[in-house]
Amino acid sequence: MIDVRTGGTPAPVSSRPAQRWLARLSFAAAAAATALVLVVAGLRAGVLLLVVAAAGMAVTLAAAWWFLTHRGLRRALAGAAVVLAPLIVAILYVHARLFWVVVVFAVLWSAALAAGRRALSTAEAAPPREYDTPPPARPYLIMNPRSGGGKVVRFDLVRRAQALGAEVLLLESGGATVTDLARQAIRDGADLLGVAGGDGTQALVAGMAAEHGLPFLVIAAGTRNHFALDLGLDREDPARSLDALTDGVEVHVDLGMAGQRTFVNNASFGAYAAVVQSPAYRDDKTRTTLDMLPGLLTGSQGARLRLLAGDREVAGAQAVLVSNNPYAVEDIAGLEHRPRLDAGVLGVLAVRVRGAVDAAGLIRGRRRAKSLTVLTAREAVIDADAPTVPVGIDGEAVTMPTPVLCTIVPGALRVRVPRRRPGVPPPRPELDWARLRRLALSTGRR
Repeated sequence: MIDVRTGGTPAPVSSRPAQRWLARLSFAAAAAATALVLVVAGLRAGVLLLVVAAAGMAVTLAAAWWFLTHRGLRRALAGAAVVLAPLIVAILYVHARLFWVVVVFAVLWSAALAAGRRALSTAEAAPPREYDTPPPARPYLIMNPRSGGGKVVRFDLVRRAQALGAEVLLLESGGATVTDLARQAIRDGADLLGVAGGDGTQALVAGMAAEHGLPFLVIAAGTRNHFALDLGLDREDPARSLDALTDGVEVHVDLGMAGQRTFVNNASFGAYAAVVQSPAYRDDKTRTTLDMLPGLLTGSQGARLRLLAGDREVAGAQAVLVSNNPYAVEDIAGLEHRPRLDAGVLGVLAVRVRGAVDAAGLIRGRRRAKSLTVLTAREAVIDADAPTVPVGIDGEAVTMPTPVLCTIVPGALRVRVPRRRPGVPPPRPELDWARLRRLALSTGRR
């Protein structure tokens, strides 16, 4: 399928009957939602109410942008507008005795979106190839008792791991670093390295495991556990990852590199990296973020970034996200998941927002976002008008000299996972109305 931003003739639509009927249902629900307002309120009043709703949304988006890019009185006024604009729209509908129409409209429109996404869903990405290997004889697991609000203690991971024959090394505050513990384990003859901790800790030890050709075990004991999600592991019960010690298989996944630093998820540059780099961020995340965003988004603070990837160049981006394999199609922040970890390419997202219109485009989706550059590449260079830039590597704040070269190392990491695990969730498709229309009008493969 050709991206509509690049032009060209759309590819023929191949579909199943259920997909075509879901596409038709999506358009029927959307048409019913619109007709409801026009018929119940009358044509003129209905059009007016739709215009009022659209205007309220536009005011809300513009006010939200002002709230993020200003301080003081302007921010306070913008915040008030964000709250008041939808409230005024609701009051107008109530005054016209049409509030029930809003509720039914919302239900129908939600059904249209759900049916549309279901229609555009494709088959799940092929799982990575699994390799049967013997259980490790000397597994060493590094555990951070503070990670994830104390999951190591809450799930009794130390005792459970030791009962399965693993050596456990605790990452204590003020003690040896995680890399020191990993080196100690390698010197002691470890034939598997594992980590119960956050993604930043996982990345450090994963790099060492790959360097020494050792299998790596991921225990989802961090806060978000994005790497565990994309490996198809159980994030609700991290103890289930220990099953891999006795009944596991290996999968080979890629590793990302930012300079000499390994990342398992992503490396972020610009606004997010600058915020988490602030000394005040850990004490008050919300206040620090709101205080720094105006300068970062308007370009008056922070380095000006320049991205080079393949034959593409993006200058003046506020944020660049380089990921170990691309994220799902609608995820522009690296907050969801990647359908694959073995495609051998980096996912690259660059955001260059210059106002409320650009910000609204980001909310509406990738295909309408002129401020968003999305591509894949085997390497990407992030340069800046400064000798160093803050970088968030799997959520860990570091400073790196410019330019920063990001690369992908295909199949570099051997990950041991339980034979029985939840699996990777299917990717959530972008709601592309042009593609959905072709699907609704199609009769099968052309």
